[in-house]
Amino acid sequence: MLSELTTGQRQAAMVFLALFAFGGLFVAGFGGADPIAGHGWLVLAIALLSLFAVLTRYFDPEPAADRSGAYYDAPVKAGIIIAMIWAVAGMFVGDWVAWLLVNPNLTFVEEAWASFGRLRPVHTTAVIFGFGGNALIATSLYVVQRTCRTRLAGHLSPLFVLWGYNLFCLLAVTGYLWGINQSKEYAEPEWYADIWLVIVWVVYFVLYLRTLARRKEPHIYVANWYYLAFILVVAILHIVNGLALPLSWAQAKSYSLFSGVQDAMTQWWYGHNAVAFFLTAGFLGMMYYYLPKRAGRPIFSYRLSIISFWGITFFYMWAGSHHLHYTALPQWVQTLGMTFSLMLLIPSWASAGNALLTLNGAWHKVRDDATLRFMFLAAVFYGLSTFEGSFMAIRSVNALSHYTDWTVGHVHAGALGWVAMITFGAIYASVPWLWKRQSMWSPALVEVHFWLALAGTLIYVFAMWNSGIIQGLMWRTYNESGTLAYSFIESLEAMHPYYIARAVGGLFFLIGALVACYNIWMTIRTPQTASVLKDDVPQGRADPTLEMGR
Repeated sequence: MLSELTTGQRQAAMVFLALFAFGGLFVAGFGGADPIAGHGWLVLAIALLSLFAVLTRYFDPEPAADRSGAYYDAPVKAGIIIAMIWAVAGMFVGDWVAWLLVNPNLTFVEEAWASFGRLRPVHTTAVIFGFGGNALIATSLYVVQRTCRTRLAGHLSPLFVLWGYNLFCLLAVTGYLWGINQSKEYAEPEWYADIWLVIVWVVYFVLYLRTLARRKEPHIYVANWYYLAFILVVAILHIVNGLALPLSWAQAKSYSLFSGVQDAMTQWWYGHNAVAFFLTAGFLGMMYYYLPKRAGRPIFSYRLSIISFWGITFFYMWAGSHHLHYTALPQWVQTLGMTFSLMLLIPSWASAGNALLTLNGAWHKVRDDATLRFMFLAAVFYGLSTFEGSFMAIRSVNALSHYTDWTVGHVHAGALGWVAMITFGAIYASVPWLWKRQSMWSPALVEVHFWLALAGTLIYVFAMWNSGIIQGLMWRTYNESGTLAYSFIESLEAMHPYYIARAVGGLFFLIGALVACYNIWMTIRTPQTASVLKDDVPQGRADPTLEMGR
């Protein structure tokens, strides 16, 4: 990867890393006893290790002066490998947390970092931002090059985006273990990590725009619309929700600029739109490229993909207040969120239906190809999850579901069934293409992973649906004297078998991810097949499966 940089670019990287190491040392020194000092030492260590890596490749031969005849896939390869590392780490912590809810003594150590409250955000950040984020960055850089038939507009900037983004993820998860947390769902990192992410994200945005601007293909394929919406809107959400005032520049703790109900509304405007543009729009971009490519058929209706894009982009912005039913939020704002959540079903199902109809005439491939089956199942779960989300946004339904495990089941139907399935499908498709192999090392292991993932998802989701509905009913049941019929402890005891099932389902999914890692590693190690994708170059002809169609 570093050998693709010129000597000047290697020198620039070394200067940056040296300055960054000095910055880490400065923070460590001035942080004193505050937890921010620990992150200063972490930044120093990572910068020095990265500097050493550049030094070891400094004297490698320079790349060719004109590199426009080949795609720049080194960052894509690195992103996929890093995504799988985060997947295993995040799913392991998630399953550990699930077993803690079965038996709290499974912390194994009497330390604060091993408590549920600190491990749970490690799980969510590792799987959403570590696994999902790296997969989105890697696939977006792959897709934009192929759909624009041009090389990435930069060599250092893609590496900086990957390096900087994963530094943010490390700052986040280590911070949680040390007790550094803003206590905002999906926005837990403190102010300095937020600022760093903004810098990285702006570079990512500029890189993507510059690549689109130099395209040889006149039309901007729809997958790029979704990827660009993901990049742009996530930046806006992150900046607004992260507005905070630190106690001092040498302390980790900060306080939000919003308070009370305004803070809650801002948080769930951010939270639900993070679902919209990080966990939906970005992965729809992935689906709109990889599913037709793997099926060998163009999207059923290109016009429908554009209509659903604008529907999702507009409607989602107004839906966040459905998280705050029966709170101090004004009733009309709650109703507005509920209404737009119901309207969201139309563009969401348009996307899911478009994906499934694309497979008409290719169902035999779905039967025989586990990679395509991952993508098919993702489209099914996307349709189911979006219906469930709109249904749960209805105020009377929310009265039963909110604060219960039903919400947990809904989230994981989307996270495991939609996000993880389409990501695994995209990775299984990309790895042979990137490393120029005929196929994955073991198609049988892809099949094994598919059934482990499906079984794990179904066990998890059905367990949480059952436990959530039982919870909601027990909490609302009154006896003849008008008092609650069940105590909270009695409802908790009723959940125990479902929590065991949830942990088992998560274990199945984790084993599947480990199988995927082994299969990917063995695929990379097999000898390269020179004849594979010999036309995969920027000057190649336009792909017929990516045409605008009807």
